[in-house]
Amino acid sequence: MALDSAIEVLDPRFYGLVIHNAHVEHLWSGTRWAEGPVYVPSSRHVVFSDIPNDRTLRYDERTGLVDIFEQPALNANGHCLDLQGRIITAEHRGRAITRINHDGIRHILVDRYEDKRLNSPNDVVVKSDGSIWFSDPTYGIDSDYEGDSAESEIGASYVYRHDPDDTLEVVVSDMVRPNGLAFSPDETTLYVADTGISHVGASCPPDIRAYEVSVEGRKLTGAYRTFATCTVGVFDGFRVDQKGNIWTSAGDGVHCFASDGALIGKIRIPEVVANVEFGGLKRNRLYICATTGLYSIYLNTRAAR
Repeated sequence: MALDSAIEVLDPRFYGLVIHNAHVEHLWSGTRWAEGPVYVPSSRHVVFSDIPNDRTLRYDERTGLVDIFEQPALNANGHCLDLQGRIITAEHRGRAITRINHDGIRHILVDRYEDKRLNSPNDVVVKSDGSIWFSDPTYGIDSDYEGDSAESEIGASYVYRHDPDDTLEVVVSDMVRPNGLAFSPDETTLYVADTGISHVGASCPPDIRAYEVSVEGRKLTGAYRTFATCTVGVFDGFRVDQKGNIWTSAGDGVHCFASDGALIGKIRIPEVVANVEFGGLKRNRLYICATTGLYSIYLNTRAAR
């Protein structure tokens, strides 16, 4: 089976997820740090962040053109869609989770916990019950490069759940710097990456942790298990496909892990990857944000939902 030279098969299961004549496409360059992609099916474009340049960009998959979506963008990082197809954004400089309504108006959903400002929301995911789960490390307040330098008012970095009734609760409090997050296809597991190695070194391994979701779906139960540890760089953002495989960023490209935690393959990218997103009409095109630009590859699998 002939494969693109960028595809590295580490387990026979990976052969069923890649396409023998598909190749990595370099779509566009021009960012300082590409991050936080979200696919918008109604307009067939990918919105992604260029955090240090304080802008979000838009790739139109019909024309192949990239233009500015928002600038300034409050050093936006991660994005996702809510159940109504509206864009939810984790803002560094805004220190908030916001929503772009269908009329284009920005609406602040949450910016405080116990009357203290959030640090700098990083990544965000919407669960099927409409709740918004997001990570809140300090990268946007650590310096002026990706936000505004400031002291943390909360004094810690948590993962939160924000309910449609505006309730905000901490769901993960045992991480150094929680970062990317995603649910398993059946939403019984929440996966969260910890990139705390950037602040405390080797005492915080670059892991993805798996937390069991309670029966009612609002809390996490029991101790976490280490799902995977990054061997090159750190895990930042990631997505889960319909088969439960995790496609995650790493220092040498995209790593694919089966649901049992085995590293089954890699897609080599010549830049450090920050995040990925499934797009395309069939949700089988993996968009890859890698340092200075945007890449993609078609896969033999689809987004979880």
